[in-house]
Formats: sequence, C-alpha cells, structure tokens
Amino acid sequence: MDHINRGRMREIPMKAMYYEAFEATPDIRTLPDPTPNEDGVVIAVGATGLCRSDWHGWMGHDPDIKLPHVPGHELAGKVVATGRGVVRFKVGDRVTVPFVSGCGHCAECHSGNQQVCPNQFQPGFTHWGSFAEYVAIDYADTNLVHLPETIDDATAASLGCRFATSFRAVADQAKTRPGEWIAVHGCGGVGLSAIMIASALGANAIGIDISDEKLAFARECGAVATINAAGVADVTEAVREITKGGAHVSIDALGHPVTCFNSIKNLRRRGRHVQVGLMLGEHAAPQIPMAQVIGHELEIYGSHGMQAWRYDAMLDMLAAGKIAPQKLIGRRISLEEAVPALMALDKAEGTGISVITRF
Repeated sequence: MDHINRGRMREIPMKAMYYEAFEATPDIRTLPDPTPNEDGVVIAVGATGLCRSDWHGWMGHDPDIKLPHVPGHELAGKVVATGRGVVRFKVGDRVTVPFVSGCGHCAECHSGNQQVCPNQFQPGFTHWGSFAEYVAIDYADTNLVHLPETIDDATAASLGCRFATSFRAVADQAKTRPGEWIAVHGCGGVGLSAIMIASALGANAIGIDISDEKLAFARECGAVATINAAGVADVTEAVREITKGGAHVSIDALGHPVTCFNSIKNLRRRGRHVQVGLMLGEHAAPQIPMAQVIGHELEIYGSHGMQAWRYDAMLDMLAAGKIAPQKLIGRRISLEEAVPALMALDKAEGTGISVITRF
C-alpha cells in the first residue's frame, strides 16, 4: 500500500447501508474501509442525498448493480486517501463528484462528454456508493470537483445528481433562452431543480404535478404557473392555453409513460423535449406521438448527468445567488433513518429531498 497517501482514516471499520438481494430491506453493516485505486481517492462522506435512482437500483432495475451492494451516488466530503497517480487532488480537499464519471481516456471523454463515457464509473451503481462513512472514487483527476468553503456538504451533495442533471437538461441540452416557456412534468427534486434553473435563466416555468403541496413549492422555486394534473381534463391542452400555443421546452422530470407522452405532446412547433426521469423496467418503451414529432419538427433529447468541467457554471450561479439548491433540502437524516426512506422513494411524499448527514 505504499502508493496510497492516507490521511486520518479511522482504525475502526466503516458503517454502511448494505443489501444482498433486490427489494430486501437493507441493513446497516460494519464493512472494511475502501482503499483507492492508483487513479482514485477515498472520500470521507460528509453528506449524501437520497434519489429515486437509488430506489430503482434497490428494485433491481439497473443491470450494472452486482450484489451485494452499497447504494448512494449524490455525495460531498473530504479526501482522506489518494492513489499515487492522482495529481489534481490531495488529502484534505473538499470535493463532490458527478454521479456519472468518465474514464478520461476514451473518445467521448476526449470530446468533453464524460457523462456518456462507455467505461463510466458510477458510485452506487457500477461500484459501491456513498451510503457509507467512506467511498472510493475512480478516475479522480477527470471527475472530482473542488468545493468552495461557502458551500456546505449537504448543499453540495444535493447538486450531484438531480440538480446537475437538470442544469444540463435545461441549460445545455434544451438551450433554454430568456422569455421561453418551459413545462416541467413532475415537481420532485429533479423538477424543482429544473424550475429553479429555468427561472434563473429568464425562462417562464410551468410546474405540473398531482400534489398541491409540491405545486406551491414549485411557485416558491420560480414557477410562474402550475397545473394540477389530477384536476384538469387534458394536461397538454392546459399547457397550450397558458403558453398560447405550447411550450418551447418541456421536461419529463418524473420518468413515466404518461408524463413522457404529455411532455412531448404539449410542445409548440419545433419545440424541444428533454427526458430526465429514468424510464426503466416496465416503463422502458413508452408511447411517443411520433406523427407530431415529424410534422412539427420536434427535438427529443436525453440528459444523463453533467460533466465535472461544467460544474463551474453552476457553482458560479449559486455563488451569485441566482440559484438556491439548499432550498430543496427537506430533511437531514441519519444513515439508519435512510433505510425506510430509500424503500419509500417511489411514494414521493412531501416536498424537498432527504440528505444523510449523520453516520
């Protein structure tokens, strides 16, 4: 282990959430501390968010997960050990990491698109994740992001998946412009992030959900209008009425055949749909209004995480007060409390997101 620069990792083994079978109640176990690969680091986790993607993984919807498993992919903390090949980061650095990390060597990474790297590293999916006191992260120089001291761990962790993915969806994939209408289907963590980012970019956001509580929160995050999908005969017609012809941009932030269909259907001519919510399992092949896609020249995009090098733009907006991801944090919970919270993520009750801050 002479290639490892080790900081103050404790001598006792770490606590982690662990499951040996899909859909089985996870345990809190004592597991061996991770060690870094030559190009990787170990991070002492300061905070880690719960995300619907973690629920999909626990359900067995992600083929990359090999059992037994430690979930968790939205994280922030401090580097406590580095491999000898790591140049840009050292023990003691506060960092976060995109949940999709590139290898740094392939054609996609060389083009700056680490989020679609064919050899990608995903904590909590391809590897053990951050629902633990420590997590090992590969390809550190390519993927880690230095954190300013003004951003606390919980806020930084909340950026890691839903906020960064929404930032890429709204700003980079859809190229949302000031004055445009953007419809956001689903006002969970992803949707609220998209609304906040769209509003910061000068767009007019419409929040769509079946919960009045979430819709009220969407207005607090910048939505100029809201639609309760359970209270209207046709969501797409309601969007068309508000926007006088359809949305320029529409986001499916939930990942369901109904919201996916509505998000495309409610676009105006030459509108842009971005699919952010995962479509897995029985929802993997949704119906699409293809005649409208062709006849109205609609554009359909996916958004799968965001590259580490793009974090600066998001962090600059945060520092300037244009976005406030900390507003989306609903509960700060313990690792033990995260077990039932993970299992209930598909229920999507309450507003805001849960972040593990106590281990």
